Amino acid sequence: QVQLVESGGGLVQAGGSLRLSCAASGRSFNNYAMGWFRQAPGKEREFVAAISANAYTVYTDSVKGRFTISRDNSKNTVYLQMTSLKPEDTAVYYCARGATSQASQVTDNRVNAWGQGTQVTVSS
Repeated sequence: QVQLVESGGGLVQAGGSLRLSCAASGRSFNNYAMGWFRQAPGKEREFVAAISANAYTVYTDSVKGRFTISRDNSKNTVYLQMTSLKPEDTAVYYCARGATSQASQVTDNRVNAWGQGTQVTVSS
């Protein structure tokens, strides 16, 4: 059973940057798409970004040009580099493993493993 452990969250001022990391245990990390979701207070969890097994990436419109998802298969780790952060990016960020190798299929109802979440707070 895969376990996902996020790190790198914290408090940052608007315009600042953070890098989230998600370390995965288990085998076959490089065979699966990985993704990031977030949930703000009082809101539903939403998709942020995903990366396929062959490093194809997809992003939600609100983070395009500001966030970059990447993976290091040698370390079983996926990253989310966040720049130009805005107060509306404040949320708990969750790492997720997709059920397939394709980034387009990393959707809330097709994730087969979740991390515990890491808080990102952006002050204005």
